[in-house]
Amino acid sequence: MPDEVSNADGTLLVPIANPETATRQLDTAIEIAIDRSYRILLVYVLEVPSQLSLNDGRRYLLEDEDEQLLIDAKSRVEAAGVPAEKRIRIARGVATGITGAVEKYDIDAILMGWRGRPPRQDVILGSHLDKVLRNAECDVLVKRIKTPSPEEVESVLVPVAGGPHDGFAAEAAASIARRNDASVTLLHVFDPDDPDRPREDARALLAETADTFEGVQSIDSELVESTDVAGTITDWTTEHDVTVLGVSRGGLLQRAVLGTISEAVGRHAAGTVVLAKRHDPVSSRLRRLLP
Repeated sequence: MPDEVSNADGTLLVPIANPETATRQLDTAIEIAIDRSYRILLVYVLEVPSQLSLNDGRRYLLEDEDEQLLIDAKSRVEAAGVPAEKRIRIARGVATGITGAVEKYDIDAILMGWRGRPPRQDVILGSHLDKVLRNAECDVLVKRIKTPSPEEVESVLVPVAGGPHDGFAAEAAASIARRNDASVTLLHVFDPDDPDRPREDARALLAETADTFEGVQSIDSELVESTDVAGTITDWTTEHDVTVLGVSRGGLLQRAVLGTISEAVGRHAAGTVVLAKRHDPVSSRLRRLLP
């Protein structure tokens, strides 16, 4: 990366594809980058079919509008006081271009956009998103962009379940809350039929999570009893501007998780939704060893 951004504490990769999704992705990307002193790397992936060489793809498929999209996005990021760089990646697939950028540019996290379209056979969020979630060697945030970003973010909902990605969701939520001086509500839905999490453990989990929200002025913790966890969380999203939650255990990476809580909430919640997946280098190494 160039010297003028070498003093940043990390790099947030934002793949962009069109002006509408770029605008909504950048709303959240800028908030996180400012809060964490990150630089932003903007990437446009030009997907080249196999019948063309990669060089020919750049020559014949790259449009002026694609380059202008990056220029406009970079200008907006820099106007917010965040250091930014832009890159065009030529690849056989969008996901390949994104995961390749993670390795090449030492990326700490990705923020991607999701239109919230219905799942298809073998596809959960989308073919590109699913592959990036599986394969990216960094943390991943997925922002649903089918609804406009709120003009003001006054309240952030953070469902807490004790999963492996909750901590990263809390970090992202704290960044958004601090930048907007917003209140945070931590929500744990207690299933009375689940013997594995006593009520006392749920209260302790909420208290432990609340302690991580340094610099957030208003934090409420709510313990709600319901056998419909996803439905209850979705109902609570109507009272908040942004919902940030970690993907469910094993979440969003297998066909079997089409009914997981995070996917259901992400698809049906009101307002803005951000799904968070913490990178696990151990599971990544194990996955590479599988046939």
